[in-house]
Amino acid sequence: MASSLPRVAIIGQANVGKSSLFNRMVHAQQAIVAREAGTTRDSVLGKVHRGEHSFWLVDTAGLKDAADEFEATIQEQVAEAVELADVITVVLDSTKYPSDDDRRLAKKALKSKKPVILVLNKSDLKGSLPDDEFRRLGIKAMLRTSAEHNDGIGELLDEIVQHIPPSREEEPSDILRIALIGRPNVGKSSMFNVLAGKQQAIVGNLAGTTRDINRVRVRYESRDIELIDTAGVRRQGKQEVGIEKFSVLRTLAAIEEADICFLLLDVTELSTALDQRLAGIIAEAGKGMALVVSKWDIAEGKDAFTRDALAPRISEAFDFVPWTPLIFTSSERGKNVTKLFDIALQIDARRKQETKTRVLNDLLQDAIQKHPPAGLKNTHPKLRYIVQTDTSPPWFVIYGSNLKFVHWSYKRYLERLLRETYDYAGTPIKFSFRDEKQIKANREKEATET
Repeated sequence: MASSLPRVAIIGQANVGKSSLFNRMVHAQQAIVAREAGTTRDSVLGKVHRGEHSFWLVDTAGLKDAADEFEATIQEQVAEAVELADVITVVLDSTKYPSDDDRRLAKKALKSKKPVILVLNKSDLKGSLPDDEFRRLGIKAMLRTSAEHNDGIGELLDEIVQHIPPSREEEPSDILRIALIGRPNVGKSSMFNVLAGKQQAIVGNLAGTTRDINRVRVRYESRDIELIDTAGVRRQGKQEVGIEKFSVLRTLAAIEEADICFLLLDVTELSTALDQRLAGIIAEAGKGMALVVSKWDIAEGKDAFTRDALAPRISEAFDFVPWTPLIFTSSERGKNVTKLFDIALQIDARRKQETKTRVLNDLLQDAIQKHPPAGLKNTHPKLRYIVQTDTSPPWFVIYGSNLKFVHWSYKRYLERLLRETYDYAGTPIKFSFRDEKQIKANREKEATET
């Protein structure tokens, strides 16, 4: 089912605390999209709930990483926020006087006519300047925060939700939406055209010819499928004048809308850090995923030995999503392209499968007997029972006590056992832990207040 939640973008200069602010807002609200346990990749996309409101929070600096050889410029961040965000938050360091870049940033944000909120971060530090120094930027809504000390975060969330509509349940759709995700020139548009069966997208040998999201609906095995082709990701240093760089928000919007994402990898340039980052984002968003090696027709060797040699390398690079299928394709020769539809339908079916509570609890008790969860000296987690609460992606809730002491490695252990019992290839699965004592305390508190 496609989602159309509002998008809130965080923009600003480097070192003002955008990513710290993002993490506070996402994790403080126990967002549905949380970082996968055990990974070191920072999130750039998080779903935040505040009262009757929900929205996607996007850290436009979240892909900025030296290892990625990629850095979005301030101008591009603003251009994307202007075009695709519903609310723009401009973050400044409250200890520094606004610079010319800050003024240009504020001017462009205001020119968008979107709601703009000025966030003065690091307000806990000595030397924090008075509000008057920032009023000349022209942004009326101004709030002070300290991401480090978690101050002002609630007030900021309250201000944001004033500018977005309350969440509403969407009607289920039987249309399966598949997004083609990847860096520029990995063959997304060619793949899109072959899958669509017609020249729906512009195809050229110039990286970045896909400027906007293209879409087309096809029918396969009595199922309506919508294909979504995204603007590509480009590494720093490979841009040419007049060519658009990576569109963070547009790509995230396509991931958000899709049920399943095909992450295309160029066979001539495999396992880049940016590919890994994109895989992490897709997994965090709870979407189905397959790794699709493209341009197999131009690979050296192209035989089974080469494929067998490459597959372990790719699997090792993406070991944080070991459940993801891998397929080698060639749009030019049509190799394995139609198999992608079959893979998508299989993943979709696995995402929708429902488990039996009895089987789940037998599995949980067996897991505890073989490997009890570790805890502190006199405090050990007690896992009492487990239920499945949702599908697409499969979501499991474990009830018990002292659950905050459950180590991430134990969650991985439970996930592995679940995957051995049920076939969840191609989809992430999510866990929530609910402490029965805390639930009881909350109910008693609510009863007292009423």
